[in-house]
Amino acid sequence: MMSVPFSGLAKGLAVTLRTMTKKTVTEQYPDVQPDLPPRTRGVIGLFEENCTVCMLCARECPDWCIYIDSHKETVPAAAPGGRERSRNVLDRFAIDFSLCMYCGICIEVCPFDALFWSPEFEYAETDIRELTHERDKLREWMWTVPAPPALDPHAEEPKEIAAARKSADKLAAAQAAEQAEQFAEQNPDQEGEL
Repeated sequence: MMSVPFSGLAKGLAVTLRTMTKKTVTEQYPDVQPDLPPRTRGVIGLFEENCTVCMLCARECPDWCIYIDSHKETVPAAAPGGRERSRNVLDRFAIDFSLCMYCGICIEVCPFDALFWSPEFEYAETDIRELTHERDKLREWMWTVPAPPALDPHAEEPKEIAAARKSADKLAAAQAAEQAEQFAEQNPDQEGEL
């Protein structure tokens, strides 16, 4: 099979001529902020109160860009005769964004919802060493995390909420029965009115 000379050049020029006639669309980025989709992966925010220092995020990170330091602290017994407990206290939580590939594995594996995607993307630095954000900076990003989408009104109620509502209804019914019993004991002549 013989190829036609200059066919590649002709195809390239055809593409050039087609795109020359179309109107260009230019985003005026620094002056006009882009309209980002709600699930934009910008930077990772840390909700420090939920972190139990389980280290799952650091272990599962394929780039090893999460640095966590902690120490154990003894918590006194809640009730007399109880035993003391120990808990991990977070000393350092840092993410090196010069290594991070924004895969989101750390957010997915966190069992306590301590890590979230923030749509913020303007955190460039002049020095690569400043791209390691410590927990105070990650905490600041947390305030830019959008609220989760509303639940579907026709969706089935989550099992956890249904179980909690069932136990709350049982407790309320038991309290109402106890109050009715106390009222009946205090007012024996008004028993039919209740």
